[in-house]
Amino acid sequence: MHVAFVHRRGFGQFAALAHHLVQAGNEVTLVTETVDQRIPSVRVVRHRAEPGPRAYPQMARHLGAPDHHVRIGHRVAETFDAMARLGQVPDIILGHTGWGSMMFVKDVLPRVPALGYCEFFYRAEGADVGFAPDEEPDSETRKRLRLRNIAQLLSLEAIEGGISPTNWQRSLYPADAQQRIAVCHEGIDTRRFRPDPAASLRLPDGRVLKAGDPVITFVARDLEPYRGFPQALEAAATVVRRHPDALFVFVGGDGVSYGAPPPGGGSWKDHLLASLDVPRDRLIFPGVVAHSTLRQLFQVSAAHLYLTYPFVLSWSVLEAMACGALIIGSDTPPVQEIIRSGRNGLLVPFFDTGALADAILDVLERPDNFRVMRAAARRTVEQRFRLDDCLARQMTLIGNVTAQRTFSSFRPNVASSFEV
Repeated sequence: MHVAFVHRRGFGQFAALAHHLVQAGNEVTLVTETVDQRIPSVRVVRHRAEPGPRAYPQMARHLGAPDHHVRIGHRVAETFDAMARLGQVPDIILGHTGWGSMMFVKDVLPRVPALGYCEFFYRAEGADVGFAPDEEPDSETRKRLRLRNIAQLLSLEAIEGGISPTNWQRSLYPADAQQRIAVCHEGIDTRRFRPDPAASLRLPDGRVLKAGDPVITFVARDLEPYRGFPQALEAAATVVRRHPDALFVFVGGDGVSYGAPPPGGGSWKDHLLASLDVPRDRLIFPGVVAHSTLRQLFQVSAAHLYLTYPFVLSWSVLEAMACGALIIGSDTPPVQEIIRSGRNGLLVPFFDTGALADAILDVLERPDNFRVMRAAARRTVEQRFRLDDCLARQMTLIGNVTAQRTFSSFRPNVASSFEV
C-alpha cells in the first residue's frame, strides 16, 4: 500500500503512524513545505512555501487567511498531479485540514480516498476565543473566525472523512461533519514514557534533580497565556514563599504560538518576571529541551502543571501522566476529558492562582497521599492512549476506507467516561 501524508511542517501528528507503516513494508510519501524529521525509506516531496497573509496587504478585510489556505491547497494539488504523471499515485492520502493542504486533493485524484486530521475548528464561543474574563469577541473577530474555517469545511465536504484526537476537539465541528470524524489519538509510547523511581536530571548549573525532590514542572511550546503561564508563575511565587525548597522548571520557548504578545512586545516571561517578587534561583527556564530531557523531568516531577484555554490538548500532559506524574490541571474541557479530579489528578479553576498554589503545596507537603492518583494517571494513558492500540485503530480506519471507499465514523480509544 502507498500512503501519502500531507502536512506543512513535516510529519507532525503522523510521525508514529508513518514509522509503523514503513516498518510494515508499505510505501510512504510525505508532501510538505519543510521537514521536521527524517524517517528512513520515506519519500519526501517538498512543495513551494506560500508567503503568509501579510505578504498581500491589498487583500480584502479578513480574506488574508482564506487566500493563504487556497494558495497552499493549490501547491499540494500541483504536487499530487505531478506525482500522478510519474506513476506515483497513492492508495490513500492523510493530511491536516487546517491550512488548506487538503482542499483540492480530490480534484486531482478523485478516485483516491482521503482522510483529514481535524485538530481544531475555530469558534467565537465555547472554545478559546472569549475564554478570558475581559475578552468579548466583537463582530469583526467573529467574521474572521468564520472565514478561517473555510478550508476545513471545503476539505471535509470533499474527502471521505476525518480523525480528531479527542472527543472535545471533535465536538467543535458542525454536527453534520462530526458524523464523519472518527476519534483516535496519535498515541503515547508508554514503554518509553514510564515511571522511574531512580530517575535524575542534571541542570546546567550543576544541580541534580531526582524523584522525591520538591520539583514542579510546566511544559508548553511557548510560555504564554494560552497555556496558563501567568497563572503558573504567580502560583510559583506564592509556593516558594511558603515552601522555600520548591523548585519550578518552566520548559518552553519565548515566542507566542497562540494569542497576542505582551504589552510592549518581547516575551511573556520577561514581561511577567519584571513585576514578580520571587527568588530567581527557584525558577528554572531551560527553554526548549530534547524529548528525552522532558521524560526525565516528568519522572522526577513532584507535580506537573498543565493549564490550558479550551484549546488543543498537548501531548506533554499525556506523556507526563504515562510517567506517573501528579497532574494539577485546569478545569477546562480538554483537561476534563482526561482527568477526573481526585482520582487520577487534580483540577483547579484556570484563573484561580490561589487554588493552584494550595494544590501544589498540598502535594509537596503530603506526597504519599497522591501515590494512588499517580498510578491511576499512568493507567489512564495505558487504557486509552497506548501507542500500539492507537496505531491499530488508525490502521483499521485506513483499511476500511481503502477497501470500501466509504467512511463510517467510529469512536475508539477516547470514551466520555473511564475507569481510573
